Amino acid sequence: MRLRHWVFHSYFLFRRPMTLGVRAVVLDEKAGTVFLIRHTYVPGWQFPGGGVETDETFAEALAKELREEGNIELTGTPALFALYKNAHASKRDHVALYVCRDFRQTAPRLADREIAEAGFFPIDDLPEATTKSTRRRLQEILEGEKPSELW
Repeated sequence: MRLRHWVFHSYFLFRRPMTLGVRAVVLDEKAGTVFLIRHTYVPGWQFPGGGVETDETFAEALAKELREEGNIELTGTPALFALYKNAHASKRDHVALYVCRDFRQTAPRLADREIAEAGFFPIDDLPEATTKSTRRRLQEILEGEKPSELW
């Protein structure tokens, strides 16, 4: 898994010296759940998201990643919550975090080569392997904690 992760990041460093990404906090407030994914190539549960390609807007990248990683379509405008420097990925990675409350899931997301698992989880009972950054972002959004500048 680590080799695969290194290959992906090496490729993106070569193609894009500074990377921009998007992440989505997809909240079903009626059910009290949040959508999380677990990749095949990095440990832990986290928010769906990915890189912003050269010819994409942040909104286009966000919609694409939600479709690809969760079979989720936005039915309203997501709210930009904060911008972060993602020092975990590289010294050049920056992430725009959006909160998505208006959406529909067209079908459950099945596992493939990129996504090992995906689903909605109770906010007060997240999977044990949920990353620290994911937990921290939820505290910032739901409990009003001051957003960090670092992912």
